[in-house]
Amino acid sequence: MMLERSLTRFIKIGRLTVVDSKGRELCAGRLSEEAPQLDVVVRLATRLTALKIALRPNLYLGEAYMDGSLALERGSLWDLFDLCGRNIANRRSWQNFLVVRVVRAVGRLLWQYNSRSQSRRNAAHHYDLSESLFRAFLDKDLQYSCAYFSKPGCSLDEAQVSKKRHIMAKLLLGPDQRVLDIGCGWGGLAIAIAQTQPVQVTAVTLSREQATAARARARDAGVDHRVSVELNDYREIKGSFDRIVSVGMFEHVGSPNYRAFFRNIASLLTEDGVAVVHSIGRADGPGLTAAWTRKYIFPGGYIPALSEVLPAVEQAGLWVTDVEILRLHYAETLRAWRERFLAHRAEIREIYDERFCRMWEFYLAGSEMAFRYGGLMVFQLQLARRLNTVPITRDYVVDWERAQAERLSVALV
Repeated sequence: MMLERSLTRFIKIGRLTVVDSKGRELCAGRLSEEAPQLDVVVRLATRLTALKIALRPNLYLGEAYMDGSLALERGSLWDLFDLCGRNIANRRSWQNFLVVRVVRAVGRLLWQYNSRSQSRRNAAHHYDLSESLFRAFLDKDLQYSCAYFSKPGCSLDEAQVSKKRHIMAKLLLGPDQRVLDIGCGWGGLAIAIAQTQPVQVTAVTLSREQATAARARARDAGVDHRVSVELNDYREIKGSFDRIVSVGMFEHVGSPNYRAFFRNIASLLTEDGVAVVHSIGRADGPGLTAAWTRKYIFPGGYIPALSEVLPAVEQAGLWVTDVEILRLHYAETLRAWRERFLAHRAEIREIYDERFCRMWEFYLAGSEMAFRYGGLMVFQLQLARRLNTVPITRDYVVDWERAQAERLSVALV
């Protein structure tokens, strides 16, 4: 009864049919000419499954799919998320209610403190998985962040090259600079920077698996004399850097630590230095990480709103010299990842098991839905300590990218 009431209120676009453990059908919504494909049928194994999903869908829907107590009888997991996403986008926002704001603020303090030891455990939970897993669905450079689809029809590999090029353009790289890469992943951006300019790159990560792979990749690329990979927390970095870049790491900082993060950037950056922070963001204000994601995928993770980030930047005494919002780029990235994951699902099941595969299918499809319908986007902040460090127009970004693309084309010929 509870699930029926919830679905009847929620599903207004498309049709969702739920078959319970006794074979009874509950149908919510209706088909329309605008979206005839939104017709999904799911079967729930037990009465308890229905009750748990009705009480706490943001945790138990994912768990039900993981353990097989929720099965798709018509449509795919993505079809279910597409149906839910369109209905989420159709609902009136309720996040401005005072009680919602208070609960979310308390939750952020409780779940995002992220001490140094906790941050290491959080990183190991997700990033110390088998490299074979990530190679199965990422591009060849193992870029595990939003790609930049600079032109229609470009492949995931091309879009990830464009992403690195776009970020490097904003860094205004030059010879002999000292560059810091906070949260370097498997080292792809750090290596690309060292290949583009004769600079010294210090790349840091909390993942032992990533650090080992990044060092080997830098050695294989012949730039290990200019790329140093350290297993380190951003709060422990010492030195002075002309350029600082952080891609896809800020989501793990936690809102209680934003001031410390940007104070560290300000203290590490030279007087005429430039920093670029690339992060997922919320378009609809501060929120909470979904319970399922927090438990199974990114413990300690949080996607910030710019309204939470910019005050910390201001208090650190930094200039925001450029802000760019990437809309739908991550949705397309996740679509490519999801399709690649499904294509290699059998191989991944050999490494882990069926439950793991279901968990990651749910993570990838749910994340794509959030970027298409749930108000998520990516922001890139360019920061400096001085007003006149970067050019006063953005022409230099496009000019540098085009010059690099032409240089690469000539080299390939």
